Amino acid sequence: MIDAICARLAELGIELPAPAAPVAAYVPALEVGGMLYISGQLPFRADGSLITGRLGEDYDVAHGREAAERCGVMLIAQMKQALGSLERVERIVKLGAFVASDPHFTDQPKVANGASELMEKVFGPAGRHVRSAVGVPVLPLGAAVEIDAIVAVKAR
Repeated sequence: MIDAICARLAELGIELPAPAAPVAAYVPALEVGGMLYISGQLPFRADGSLITGRLGEDYDVAHGREAAERCGVMLIAQMKQALGSLERVERIVKLGAFVASDPHFTDQPKVANGASELMEKVFGPAGRHVRSAVGVPVLPLGAAVEIDAIVAVKAR
């Protein structure tokens, strides 16, 4: 049986990729005390290529929004892997967005909207969350955006 969230992903034309493996000494997700903490996810396209570059220097907000949305897709893939079912997601509590950008770029919140809007499209009102969006000079593997998450989960 397909759960409602997976049906919603299908309606949106989103196919979840295999969750990305850690690139260093950490776990991708950890469930503790009714919360799921998800390590920072990078923006991999459906074909597996990484969205790279610095906003304001190499690319514009549209490029960044695409990258943030792809981070959001990977966050959802990690949720499904860690929880077994996306129906266990009670609420997206917080997203932390890191945007590789030059010192004069100030549209990090607009970039992060790519992931924030995706969460609301997929999870409805439970997808609305608090958020931080900060500019950084460089991210792992040259990624344009990295986003981590805290998710409230229903008991098994």
